[in-house]
Amino acid sequence: MYFAALLARTEDGWEASDTELDDVETLSDLTELAREATAEDETVLVFIEQEDSWFALVRIDGEEDPRIYVSDAAAAARSSYGEIILTDELLGRDPGSLDDELEELTDLDGTEDGEPDPPSGFTEEDEEESGPTAEPVPVGPIGDLQILSDLGMSQRELLALDSDVLAEIADALGASEVLETVR
Repeated sequence: MYFAALLARTEDGWEASDTELDDVETLSDLTELAREATAEDETVLVFIEQEDSWFALVRIDGEEDPRIYVSDAAAAARSSYGEIILTDELLGRDPGSLDDELEELTDLDGTEDGEPDPPSGFTEEDEEESGPTAEPVPVGPIGDLQILSDLGMSQRELLALDSDVLAEIADALGASEVLETVR
């Protein structure tokens, strides 16, 4: 089960809204959704949480690139919402590196150079399961550890979170009441 919310900082304090991520397919879509949450170029935080498995914070400050923190990249990688925020840049990968490797290995007819004929009874499903794998995703936190430091939560406090993390973050930001209204 997922929970997602937007917290937008305004002149009057924080405003919260729950959000549906069903139409969000990329980090750009998520960034655009967050920027629409405020009329000004104010700070917007996107909270995404999957039960107690992992959580993510995406911070958008005006037109700047989003800043991202993920509590457990490996757990998030197994989630459709995690796939949105775990960009190649965040993971330290060259964009499309696996695709490039596959393209170099594959001839125009779709077979690999020097590839033996598949054993009898070998299906396309078997091939997909035994195909190349992506680079491993690190276990544990990844991203901007200072994402909330200017808002009242240090790196050490962020890394120490382990349960009811969104409530603790909202409390540190002075936004717990507004977050509770959308939970």
